[in-house]
Amino acid sequence: MSEQVHNRLAVVRAERKVSRQQLAEAVGAHYQTVGYIERGQYNPSLDLALRIAEYFALPVEALFSLEPFSPLTDEVYGRKRR
Repeated sequence: MSEQVHNRLAVVRAERKVSRQQLAEAVGAHYQTVGYIERGQYNPSLDLALRIAEYFALPVEALFSLEPFSPLTDEVYGRKRR
């Protein structure tokens, strides 16, 4: 069974002002792979997910999840879903 891995990679990358090319070079991937991951067209290997998390100094679960992430505004401002 192949389940989509949800991610916040584009958000974190933009926040840190890191280009796809910069991230790809730092983690040993192709820049197009980073784009495929961000768009949900490709699930990263565990190795790649861990290298990306390490690059951003974040726990892997802050970037990747099997469940969709709630909007950041909900998390930041504590809104409850209706």
